[in-house]
Amino acid sequence: MRAFNRSVEALRDWAPLPIRLIVGYGFMAHGFAKLTRGPDTFAVMLHTLGVPLPEIAAWATTAIEILGGAAVFIGLLIPIASIPMAVVLLTALFNVHLPYGFFSVKLAQVTESGTKFGPVGYQILLLYLGGLTTLSLSGPGRLSLDRWLEKSRLRNALFSPRTG
Repeated sequence: MRAFNRSVEALRDWAPLPIRLIVGYGFMAHGFAKLTRGPDTFAVMLHTLGVPLPEIAAWATTAIEILGGAAVFIGLLIPIASIPMAVVLLTALFNVHLPYGFFSVKLAQVTESGTKFGPVGYQILLLYLGGLTTLSLSGPGRLSLDRWLEKSRLRNALFSPRTG
């Protein structure tokens, strides 16, 4: 059992990596989808939902998803980047997905022409929020820009000549 515990302990610092990659990529993919369709198209949807200043909200959401997703993906300032990302998720949860229930995949019908799925619930949004919370509280782990910058600062502090 001790050998198992040592193995788990040695891998613990790598645990955030898959979460970072999945959450970061997911946000960037949504942001780039909005960008390629044109934030004006997303603004129309926001307008129909009653979001104030839909054009500004569309561009802000697109930027938050792309830049925040990139920050999570590379492991840079995740606790700070997570705040606007969480606002985007909570806004989507309460304004779009909540009425459709928990499950992200709903079987609407099966016909000879194929399977049809219903509207998406809030399950995936909660998973993203959980991932952001976990990364914010536990740190970005190895292979992160924050870790590299921390080591670089420590290295410079230890090996740079002191003046004065």
